[in-house]
Amino acid sequence: MIPREEKILLSHGNGGRMMHDLIGNLFIRHFGNTILDEQTDAAILPAESPFLAFTTDSFVIDPLFFPGGNIGKLAVCGTVNDLAVSGATPRYISVSFIIEEGFAMRELEMIVESLATEARHAQVTIVTGDTKVVNKGKCDKLFINTAGIGMFRKEDMLVGKALNINPGDAIIINGTIGDHGMAVMNARESFNFKSPVISDCASLNHLIRRMLEQCPGVKFMRDPTRGGVATVLNELAAKTGLGIELSEQALPVSKGVGAMCEILGFEPLHIANEGKVVVVVSEAESRHLLEIMKSHPLGTQSTVIGRIVRDHPMKVVLKTATGGKRIVDSLTGDPLPRIC
Repeated sequence: MIPREEKILLSHGNGGRMMHDLIGNLFIRHFGNTILDEQTDAAILPAESPFLAFTTDSFVIDPLFFPGGNIGKLAVCGTVNDLAVSGATPRYISVSFIIEEGFAMRELEMIVESLATEARHAQVTIVTGDTKVVNKGKCDKLFINTAGIGMFRKEDMLVGKALNINPGDAIIINGTIGDHGMAVMNARESFNFKSPVISDCASLNHLIRRMLEQCPGVKFMRDPTRGGVATVLNELAAKTGLGIELSEQALPVSKGVGAMCEILGFEPLHIANEGKVVVVVSEAESRHLLEIMKSHPLGTQSTVIGRIVRDHPMKVVLKTATGGKRIVDSLTGDPLPRIC
């Protein structure tokens, strides 16, 4: 059971009995495993590969709960996906909590439970962590920091480096764009749009592992989180020196996200996603990869959204539904702060 106090106190972070009760009765109860249960200052981890992927991330989302998830689920998905799109198989994560004095214990348990559930779903082990409590007003409710470790197969080590990209290669995404950013914005501002918008927050490692194992021709992957698809593709164009052409008609945008973006003046290509992967594959293998992706629950809406081209090097150009063309730049400024 959770500690008897209804709210987090400064004493929960002082290293004494109350902190140990919080760790044992809440975190260990939900996260417990043979490695974490040792409660040593550093986890000792078995490694299956001489090559490791290592990432870290911090989560400061507002609000903490949103349609489709909460900060706990998001912390796992964000960390897992950063490893997976690099070609690694996620294995271990750390989780550290920075909690504001007075935060509701019941909400903390809901977040911890969600985090543990997503970690089990993604088949990653929480092996270490930390808890800090700060004075009321010194942070906004709850921040989470994570680190993740993944293992590489040698043949997958280059998939995040954008090597061997050629004109004619297809650009694929596994579903609708902008869902996470708009879901968080709607929850934060209480716009109450009639069309429901639900975050796409999901761990993609099982989908990506299937893609890499069954389609060796995958050339590049990246998760389009902050800055959206546009920023990922502009970075890709700059790195390769080639151009990118997108089809507006091919872009998968839900009715709710499309309506919100039109009313609020946002570009869906700039809105964050937390359950999407942008993939580059040769044209010859694009059909095969689409079949693989569509066979997975997180890839049923996968589609080709554009091509790598020689024209307009280092720029992303959108072919509009009316037959025109316009340049799509990376996101500038931050119209949607604290979405992850």
